[in-house]
Amino acid sequence: MSFWADTGAIFSAFLSQDSFEIQSALESDAAWVMGAVISAMGGFVIMLIYRTVPFIERHLERSVMVYSYLAIALIIFWGVIDRFVFNDQEPWSTTIPPLLFMVMAWFGATYNVRLRTHLSFNEFRTAMPRGGQLACLILDAVLWFIFAVIVIVTTTRLVALSASNFQIVLGTDNIMQWWFLLAAPLSFFLMIGRVFQNLADDLQNWKTGEPLIKQAVIGAD
Repeated sequence: MSFWADTGAIFSAFLSQDSFEIQSALESDAAWVMGAVISAMGGFVIMLIYRTVPFIERHLERSVMVYSYLAIALIIFWGVIDRFVFNDQEPWSTTIPPLLFMVMAWFGATYNVRLRTHLSFNEFRTAMPRGGQLACLILDAVLWFIFAVIVIVTTTRLVALSASNFQIVLGTDNIMQWWFLLAAPLSFFLMIGRVFQNLADDLQNWKTGEPLIKQAVIGAD
């Protein structure tokens, strides 16, 4: 009974859009169950969007990474000129770049899940029988999903905490920290979509007899 009450409290808190209520509601254990269910549903929807709109599938994460990197480079470049030429410095020039770097890293991790360029011991797996290869790929999907759910739940709690405390990015007057922190759960929702994509490809390759283990190339499409 307590589980359903906690679940209802979480839904009610999000509908109210009150960060204090959301933070309090997410402290219950029901947040983990809801996080897993919503993550699975969201990942499935994202996979369908990727299949329906190939442009988004190809460019979403990479665009976020590139523009975040360019923003970091521009802020640092101008910060050097501002400090050593004009003897001035914007107070936010040392606080916003680390936040942008985190955004770039989160979306980069999501993109590289799709490319399978994370540690996967492909040389070892290639020597395994075909059934063992599929078992390893399914295990990858399960572990990535569990990891993503943990990140989504914990970082959503952090976003709610930051918003409820009105945390402002140091050196600014009205830029909230939770705007940047929100990129973490969003990027890991995208990661689940990528995990489901990979798993669907693996099962299709298993049925058609295509190779299951392929050489991963960083930066490939």
